[in-house]
Amino acid sequence: MNTILKSKITDKCAWIGAEIAQKQDWIYLLSDHMIRVIDEALLKLADKRLNAPDFDLSDIKIEDPEFLAQIQYISDELENGYGFIVIRGLDAQKYSEAQLANIYYLIGLHMGTPVTQNARGDLIGFVENVGDKNNKMTRVYETNAYLPYHSDMSDVVGLLSIRKAKEGGLSSIISSSTVYNRILEEYPEYLGYYYHTAWYDHLGEVDPSLTPIFSYHEGKLACRYLRHYIELGHARRNVPLSQVQIEAFDLFDRLSHDPELRLDMMLEPGDIQFCNNYCVMHSRTSFEDFDPLTQRRKLLRLWLQMPNARSLAPDFPGRNGIPKGLGMAA
Repeated sequence: MNTILKSKITDKCAWIGAEIAQKQDWIYLLSDHMIRVIDEALLKLADKRLNAPDFDLSDIKIEDPEFLAQIQYISDELENGYGFIVIRGLDAQKYSEAQLANIYYLIGLHMGTPVTQNARGDLIGFVENVGDKNNKMTRVYETNAYLPYHSDMSDVVGLLSIRKAKEGGLSSIISSSTVYNRILEEYPEYLGYYYHTAWYDHLGEVDPSLTPIFSYHEGKLACRYLRHYIELGHARRNVPLSQVQIEAFDLFDRLSHDPELRLDMMLEPGDIQFCNNYCVMHSRTSFEDFDPLTQRRKLLRLWLQMPNARSLAPDFPGRNGIPKGLGMAA
């Protein structure tokens, strides 16, 4: 039986933040050639008066071999490498916000298929401090509050930085494979509880459904975690969490916050971060923002369904997007 992985993950995806923080191989710097190709595509979009997300590959497909080869490299790194990448080289002073969004969406379209992020059917999410924290329907990414470690409802999540906060707002990521290794090595008695299905209150579903936190299938480990939605799902199903489950979640959270394991970074304006949701969890520190709305921290989010995504087990169903008209309003 190999339902539960009982050996340490030694692949590149099992990185330790303190170690790779000293490296640069997770940063992809756009070449002059890539910038020229992107600028040419922007001109074509302007001629057609198209702006993201109101265009697709039938409107503008880039055929440049070098561009396509680099997109393939990025996609492969997300699935078979570290599981994340940071793209740098876009001059935020050179491009307008609309142009940055177009570049971002162009790259996303050539990587995979953008999927909807809320009940309105939005393909681009605006991560900015405009929500009411006292309203329980407000999603945390719309505030300046700390955002717990989690994975999103897509194969890959992307963030494009438009503006930084006045202070704080670090992007923090953690390898779920590294968390897994620590549990296996130091707390193996809890391992089975992460493979048991739990009731998740998935956005876009009428009722909570069952999903495990870890799933090992066809040689790869996949993770889906957001504790708040597990607790909410169990509450809605009237199935209390056991004390052992609570202890397992506490352990998972503690390891995820280990400063040696996680990687913190500031996304500068123009930076793009892509993460594979099955092997990297992401978070954000709280921040202090500027008062004027036009100066506040702002990022654009993409959820992508990827053609090279790993195969998932039947009891770990893939979820790419939130069906329009269902779930929470934002």
